[in-house]
Amino acid sequence: MGRLHIGEFEELVLLICAIHYEEAYAVIIKAEIASQSGRTVNISAVHKALYRLEEKGMLKSLMSDPVSKRGGKRRRLFQVTPLGKKALDESRELRTNLHDQIPAKAFQWTQ
Repeated sequence: MGRLHIGEFEELVLLICAIHYEEAYAVIIKAEIASQSGRTVNISAVHKALYRLEEKGMLKSLMSDPVSKRGGKRRRLFQVTPLGKKALDESRELRTNLHDQIPAKAFQWTQ
């Protein structure tokens, strides 16, 4: 099996699912993306990414118990699978390796 490919948004979603490993659901993920990156995203984009990652086998989902307020609904919680962790590890390794190859001269601008 070759390298696992995920996009930047999918990577953010996977990372946040790992951070909130017991309570990762779409609304929390959307809020965390806004908080951590300053980006505003549509909840439907988060849902699409979650389901796409689940189809790829990088996330699994389960339904929570109903929340404890009146009329409380169940939430679909997402957890990173071993394949999802592997994708995150590969992505981090690729970015680190590329960053480490940048020569110091590349960031020395003349005024």
